[in-house]
Amino acid sequence: MNFIPAKVIHIFEILKTPLFQLQGNPVSILSFVAFIFIIFVTLFISRILRAVFRRRLAERFKGGLDYAVERILHYVVLVIGVLVGLESIGLDLSSLAIMFGFLGVGIGFGLQNIAANFVSGLILLLERPIKVGDMVTVGDDIGTVSAIKLRFTRVNTLDNIDIIIPNSTFVEENVINWSHGEEKIRIRVPIGVAYGTDARQVEELLLEVARDNARVLEDPAPAVLFLGFGDSSLNFELRAWVSFPRLRPSVKSELNYSIYEILNENGIEIPFPQMDVHMDE
Repeated sequence: MNFIPAKVIHIFEILKTPLFQLQGNPVSILSFVAFIFIIFVTLFISRILRAVFRRRLAERFKGGLDYAVERILHYVVLVIGVLVGLESIGLDLSSLAIMFGFLGVGIGFGLQNIAANFVSGLILLLERPIKVGDMVTVGDDIGTVSAIKLRFTRVNTLDNIDIIIPNSTFVEENVINWSHGEEKIRIRVPIGVAYGTDARQVEELLLEVARDNARVLEDPAPAVLFLGFGDSSLNFELRAWVSFPRLRPSVKSELNYSIYEILNENGIEIPFPQMDVHMDE
């Protein structure tokens, strides 16, 4: 006795009805449903594997390598799931060469940038010239790397603005990574004083400003350089070290305030560019 209702059988037959042929194999609505189901299962498996990795293995990878391994694991699982899903709708995996051929044609018609960013994303994840948490300067923008995707990298600026930067930028152009290697960083504060000022006194005052700032490191010790003779000033530079790149803007501002105050207190003039105009009658 058949316990399956006729309507259910009818619906099932409709779902199995071929919509078109793919490599001689019929593709139906049911095939597409199976494909979508496989993709969802793949994403679920990827999430489970990444969660297990974070709990049990991530601590063994240092310096941002855990993030790179996690992303690569996700992409590998996703690719496997897509391939299985494609085969479920009748696409022979041996025909992927044809797909790559079409992809090559597409690249020739305008996908070069996408392909370059994709490859650059793999390079960033494997070689790790930058990693999540690094402070970087790209062009005129400075911020912290918050995510590295296969096509782009997200940088959160000091103004809390997210900038989406193509991965190829980090591979092909000059990028400053303030966090690469040792965290501490040197600050340079240029200052000019009027001619006739005691240069040694300026040196002592600038060193006093650096030593009085609690966020300036004692080792390496601050230093003052007498850079030379400008058009209207004696040019000095205070060099001091801080623990983290993120401190650089605020500490430099503090030093500028303190330098301005201590020079005023000691009657030392900060000159400004001047121009003498002679008029003949």
